[in-house]
Amino acid sequence: MFVKICGITRLQDALCAVEHGADAIGFIFAESKRKVSVSIVSEIVEQLPKNFLTIGVFRDQNPQQIIETIREAGLVGAQLHGQESVQEVAEVASVIKFIVKSVVAGSVDAKNADQFATEMIMVDSANPGSGTNYDLNLLCELPPSVRLILSGGLTVSNVAPSIRTASPWGVDVSSGVESTPGIKDYSKIRDFIANARA
Repeated sequence: MFVKICGITRLQDALCAVEHGADAIGFIFAESKRKVSVSIVSEIVEQLPKNFLTIGVFRDQNPQQIIETIREAGLVGAQLHGQESVQEVAEVASVIKFIVKSVVAGSVDAKNADQFATEMIMVDSANPGSGTNYDLNLLCELPPSVRLILSGGLTVSNVAPSIRTASPWGVDVSSGVESTPGIKDYSKIRDFIANARA
């Protein structure tokens, strides 16, 4: 089970995620309570294990700006979490090899998710980062060829039953492992990853 801890703002939180076996961490460059600067992200990335999967999260930003930010921050991948078109995703994917495209559960983009230039499709609620749940039955509308990354309202207590219901390729969490927005709770990170893998 692929596990991504998103909304990282501090080195100690990043190291905790790595220590407890997360596969990836995410840094938010879109407008958010968890938004971080390129300089802070590059400082954190320099102190992580080599080849660890670090992902920049963007929303409706120019593809060239996304590519430049990824390179400047020293990140591996990009998560496109807005209304990006098929063409815009393809433009980023032509340069950045690890791409996650986020779609809203039940949306037209979700139903046509196999048209984006990546297999990795994250399904979230209409209010990303809010910890809001949605009807997991909507996941049946996804094309079968995509790798589903489940997101939106996941917590230590509901991640295991959500995985049993949805059978995703991976899970993504931010607010569900926090003490306050942008500040992670280490016991929650540990237990979330353990429960997801169990």
